[in-house]
Amino acid sequence: MQFALNEDQIAVRDMALAFAAEKIAPHALRWDEEKHFPVDVMREAATLGMGGIYIREDVGGSAMTRFDAALIFEALATGCPTTSAFISIHNMASWMIDAYGSDTQRHKWLPKLCTMELIASYCLTEPGAGSDAAALRTRAVRDGDHYVLNGQKQFISGAGGTDLLVAMVRTGGDGPGGISTLVIDGNTPGVSFGATLVIDGNTPGVSFGANERKMGWNAQPTRAVMFENARVPVANRLSEEGVGFKIAMAGLDGGRLNITACSLGGAQTALDKARNYMKERKAFGKRLDEFQALQFRLADMAIELEAARTFLWRAAAALDRKDPDATMLCAMAKRFGTDVGFEVANQALQLHGGYGYLSEYGIEKIVRDLRVHQILEGTNEIMRLIVARKLIEGAR
Repeated sequence: MQFALNEDQIAVRDMALAFAAEKIAPHALRWDEEKHFPVDVMREAATLGMGGIYIREDVGGSAMTRFDAALIFEALATGCPTTSAFISIHNMASWMIDAYGSDTQRHKWLPKLCTMELIASYCLTEPGAGSDAAALRTRAVRDGDHYVLNGQKQFISGAGGTDLLVAMVRTGGDGPGGISTLVIDGNTPGVSFGATLVIDGNTPGVSFGANERKMGWNAQPTRAVMFENARVPVANRLSEEGVGFKIAMAGLDGGRLNITACSLGGAQTALDKARNYMKERKAFGKRLDEFQALQFRLADMAIELEAARTFLWRAAAALDRKDPDATMLCAMAKRFGTDVGFEVANQALQLHGGYGYLSEYGIEKIVRDLRVHQILEGTNEIMRLIVARKLIEGAR
């Protein structure tokens, strides 16, 4: 069974595919056009166990594997990569609480996170600290039973529309050893998803910038998060001071698998659309699928996609068994899978000709959505750096 799914895995995948086909795909273009954040639909997904996929059962989680999660996020992304990607981010932030939080913290937040009654954002990137995450500058100074936060986070998915911010902040000196993780109340009830003004969160001193105008990922808000003398209880810190960078990086191993799965799901839909279009469209008296050159192109797209999927499964299995090379394999799979996903979608657009450029066919949306996957959760250049460092260290 090394290269095949068992009955339970097939059932999980098929459940997610059916949900995507019924609840997500019919609305994806409208959500993109209207910049609608489909919280109600995500909460429906949570009733099927997708709000806490690899969260422990004692707090309402599904206690599934990273391999299961890869199947789920790929399936959901066949309906809309953006929606699937946000559910993956919520799961990543929730897992950080489950893995590193105290029993009190886990029972305080996770039951409602698993149902998505509460929704979480992951806050690492800053205006001057993207790929160099260890250089983040948001400062948290201890003041009795609270930290006082000052600084700014950038490109935060869901910000302004979520309830909790799992944020990496600097509680100590420079470098990764000075970073800690805080869970911050970020709920903004009644705020319009399309708001263009700075808005305030529930925690005094926390505010959110305008919803960014983006190339893709329009079905989820992206905002800056500003901290100005914001007071956060020390009780909201995950683990000890100075462990935050380790927590962030551990979260990103799984996050990279998730976003790769989202790329493959979107690309699979693009490939299916291209194949169906080629059966219908005629040129020079023949259907497009009768031209050998186009058959070869379609075959290459399918081969690349299957290779990326196989790689994703291997990396997910390595993370589940805590393989020493799991971080490197996750980086490899992310670099390869997100590049392949984008290229397959782009080729599918080309095969549609001018029609692929029209929004009603759904291909151009997939291309726009998948492009950012080569940047977030660590750019693909950083993935190469992670792999290279591991290879060089292993050669010494």
